[in-house]
Amino acid sequence: MPEVKDRVGESPIIGVVYAVRRYAASEYRYVGITTKTVGIRSRQHLKSARAGRKTPFCDWIRAHDSESEEVYFEPVELVAGDRLVDLGLAEQRWIAKLRAEGHRLLNLSDGGLGPRGYVWTEAQRAAAGQRSRGRTRPDIGSGSDHPSWGTRRSDEQRAKWSVQRKGMNAGERNPNFGKFGPEHPKFGHRMSEESKARLSEMRKGELNPNFGKSASAETRTRMSIARKGKKMPSSRRSAHTRYHSNKDVFKDTCAYCVEDRQNT
Repeated sequence: MPEVKDRVGESPIIGVVYAVRRYAASEYRYVGITTKTVGIRSRQHLKSARAGRKTPFCDWIRAHDSESEEVYFEPVELVAGDRLVDLGLAEQRWIAKLRAEGHRLLNLSDGGLGPRGYVWTEAQRAAAGQRSRGRTRPDIGSGSDHPSWGTRRSDEQRAKWSVQRKGMNAGERNPNFGKFGPEHPKFGHRMSEESKARLSEMRKGELNPNFGKSASAETRTRMSIARKGKKMPSSRRSAHTRYHSNKDVFKDTCAYCVEDRQNT
């Protein structure tokens, strides 16, 4: 059994790392984290498995969840700190530790918060696409008809979300990190004219988040200092986009205008 790390003295406790095994066995098969109690999290896992959820861990639970082979959820570390990210890092440490010791964990990734680094196979993508094809979602309304219209999250909740999400898609944590050209999932994708028009309508006039706003004198001064000495626009291509493409202007003396026309 791994040594349980008790860090109660470093309050506040933000969560628990737990490992799962058969009660009569010493091999751990899964590592997870929870900000609730291990008892509550274990009941959630058992409920998902009994409902037929298709994951390696749920399949394993269904195979061993009986009176003769009880599934045991064991707390292995109480995590203290002021960032929820610490809980995700603790999970990563335990997964790496147990895998190195030879435990056949059923976790699909190396743990942690945010993108888990698990890449779907083409077969999984095709199956998910088939399941969702033709599926419709109920229209819950927009604007004042939306059930959340006019509500505002507390500053405490907003700060908590900010900490949880900080760095989730930065650097190597981004599932598309280091992917360029054909390797990138968005390579070759072009938005349809219908989608462009719909997005344009969504952001016009009062619907634009910056509608009616103007920068303060202090902000304008900071922006001026930051841009001082920089050529604006930064390149000929940028100038072409700003003064020609965006304004639907064609200049036969502009190489980019000529190139764009030849490609259309």
